[in-house]
Amino acid sequence: MRSHFAHEIPFMKHRRKLLSVSATLVILAIVGLLTRGLVFGIEFQGGTEIDFTDTGSVTIEQMRDALVATGESDPTVQTTVSDGANGFLVRTTTTDPTTSNQHAQAAAESLGLNEDHYTVTTIGPDWGADVTRSSATAFGVAILLIIAYVSIRYEFKMSITAVIALLHDLIVTLGVYAWSQTAITPNVVAALLTIMGYSLYDTVVEFNRTDENAKNLKDGVHHTYYEICNFSINEVIVRTINTTITTVVPVICMLLLGGATLKDFAFAMLVGELLGSYSSFAVASPLLAIWKTREKKWARLEEKYAPKAPKPVAAGKGAE
Repeated sequence: MRSHFAHEIPFMKHRRKLLSVSATLVILAIVGLLTRGLVFGIEFQGGTEIDFTDTGSVTIEQMRDALVATGESDPTVQTTVSDGANGFLVRTTTTDPTTSNQHAQAAAESLGLNEDHYTVTTIGPDWGADVTRSSATAFGVAILLIIAYVSIRYEFKMSITAVIALLHDLIVTLGVYAWSQTAITPNVVAALLTIMGYSLYDTVVEFNRTDENAKNLKDGVHHTYYEICNFSINEVIVRTINTTITTVVPVICMLLLGGATLKDFAFAMLVGELLGSYSSFAVASPLLAIWKTREKKWARLEEKYAPKAPKPVAAGKGAE
């Protein structure tokens, strides 16, 4: 395989800038997580979700006032559109099904809506704890299996840098959720697990080319590990771009045209897919190249073949 470009894009030359951008994104994400925190859906905390449909000219203020009048202390109200009709998605902390149905019925009656215009879903706190525990277990097992697979198929250093890139994608995605205060639901968790696979796929494709090129130093051009990584990225970058476009287009359609459930999934997927494509060449490969260049073999080649910085001209010397 050869690069699609007449001249290689110098990714490795700008590795420090790329890693700085990634570090900045991670820092901003951590700040958002610490200062604003994540908003969890009722599936994790327990509570009630009321889906009002075809509400006509009812405003968000009227809906909130109607719910507060029933006894709900601090309901979260979001506008929705379903089949071209306006509606509202309401989340409350009430965990008793009977009370939740009574509140929904009273609010609907005060707004002139009948029982066909709303559905009530109540989830207890125990179920939310089970979902949280299962999600954490799934992430932990996935990380361990990724490290094991990449270590066996390639090498340990590749597995660690691949996981760092993966964690970069997940942390920044969660940071976006923290800053936007978008609720974390089981659909978002499913999207995050999907992002792990997508991020790993792009990284492994690059690492596969890097591994093969490192074993076949025959062209007399790419001697150092930085050069090999850079050439390998250029070999697969068009494939990465094409894959990203073909996966992002349907996700954008889900985000724009789908219902509330699909939008939860699509938003996380959109952010994660873009980050996954970026981190493969901006995080994983640069970190791998920096780490590998410290090995004796590659350090010697770096010393022998890497471009040397021009020596400064001594004071007083120059053109006469």
